[in-house]
Amino acid sequence: MTIRMGRLTSTLLRLSVFVLAVAIALGGWAYWRNSSQMPLEQRYQLEEIAKGDITQTVSANGTLNPVVLVNVGTQVSGTVKKLYADFNSKVSAGQILLELDPTTFRAAVEQASGTVASAEAALKLARANEQRSRELFALEYVSKQDLDQAVQIREAAQAQLQTARGQLAKDRANLAYSIIRSPVSGVVVSRQIDVGQTVAASFQTPTLFQIAQDLTQMQIDTNVAEADIGKIRIAQPVRFTVDAFPGRRFEGNVKQIRLNPINQQNVVTYDVVVAVSNPDLRLMPGMTAYVSFVIEERSNVLLAPNAALRFKPRDAERDAKRPGNGKRPAKSSGPRIYVLRADGITPVPLQAGITDGRYTEVLGGDLKVGDRVVLEDNQPDQGARGAQQPFRMRPF
Repeated sequence: MTIRMGRLTSTLLRLSVFVLAVAIALGGWAYWRNSSQMPLEQRYQLEEIAKGDITQTVSANGTLNPVVLVNVGTQVSGTVKKLYADFNSKVSAGQILLELDPTTFRAAVEQASGTVASAEAALKLARANEQRSRELFALEYVSKQDLDQAVQIREAAQAQLQTARGQLAKDRANLAYSIIRSPVSGVVVSRQIDVGQTVAASFQTPTLFQIAQDLTQMQIDTNVAEADIGKIRIAQPVRFTVDAFPGRRFEGNVKQIRLNPINQQNVVTYDVVVAVSNPDLRLMPGMTAYVSFVIEERSNVLLAPNAALRFKPRDAERDAKRPGNGKRPAKSSGPRIYVLRADGITPVPLQAGITDGRYTEVLGGDLKVGDRVVLEDNQPDQGARGAQQPFRMRPF
C-alpha cells in the first residue's frame, strides 16, 4: 500500500511539473508574439500624400557641338612657313591663317610664264607664215598643200599657247593656295599643324584648322531609344545639365529628328538635334550633356510616391484585415496603394497619370492630402521564420 501511494505521488509530481512547463512555455511564446507585434506607425515606413508639380521626361545623353564647324584644309602640299592664327583666335572671312613655303610655286609660275611667252612667239611666226603662204598661193607660187600646212602650223601654235596659258593659270592658283584663308568668320577651336611641318594633299585633304562659326548658338546631338522616339516632337522643350556646372540647368528646344537609325549591338537609337542658346559662352564644344525631354507637365496635382505603388504586404489578408473589419479586401486589376487607417492598412485602388520616376500623378481614387501611405515594411518576416522554426516541446 505504501509503495502504491509513493508511485501515485511521484506520478502526480511529474504531471504537475509537465503542466507547469507547458504553461511557462505557452506564456513565453505569447509574450514573444505580443512583444514582436510593433505598432503600425513603427512597423511601416510611411509618407503623406501631398500636392505638387510633376514633369514626365525622357532622358538621353548627348554631346555639345557648334552649329557650323568648318574644317579648313589645303589643296596643295608644302611646308608651313608662317602661322597667323592659334587656338581660340577670332577670325573673319578671308583672313590669312597660315602660309606655306611659296618657293616651288613661284618657280612653277615663272616656268609657266616662259612657256607662254615661247608659245606666243611661235604663234606669231606661224601667223606670219600663214599670211605669206596665202599671198604666194594667190600668185600661184605655192601649192594648196603648202598653204594647208601653214594653216595647220598656225593652229597647232595657237593650241600650244592655250595649253601654256592654262598651265600658268594653274600654277598661279597653286601659288594663291599656298596662303590659307578663313572661309568663314568665327573662332578657331582646333589647330593641327605647326611651323615647319609638311602637309601633303596628294590623296586626301588634310585638316589644318577647325573653325566654329558662332559659339553663341550650339546644338546637342543626342541618341534617343526607339521606345521613346515616338514621344519626341519638333520644338519640344528640353532641359539639360553638364558636369562643368552641376548646379545649373540649361534649356533648349528640339530642332531636328533625324530619320537615319543608329544600330549598335542590336540597339536602335535616333539622333535628335537640340538647339541651344549660349550667349555667355559657358558651354564648350565636346561637353557631355545629360538631356531631359519634357513630355508632359502638371501643376498642383495629387502625388503618390512610386515606392508606395510597388509595396506588397507579405500577407495581404492578414495586414489588410484587422479586428472589426470582417470583409476581405476587394481585388483590383489596376494599381493600388496601401493607406494607414484607424483599423490597419487598407488597399486603395487609384487611377495613375504621368510619372517622373519618383512620384505618380493621382487622377482618381479614394485618396486625399494627408493620407499616410505605406512605402516599406520595417519588421522582419517573422511568419516565414516561425514556419521554418515551429514551437516544439521537449518531452520528459
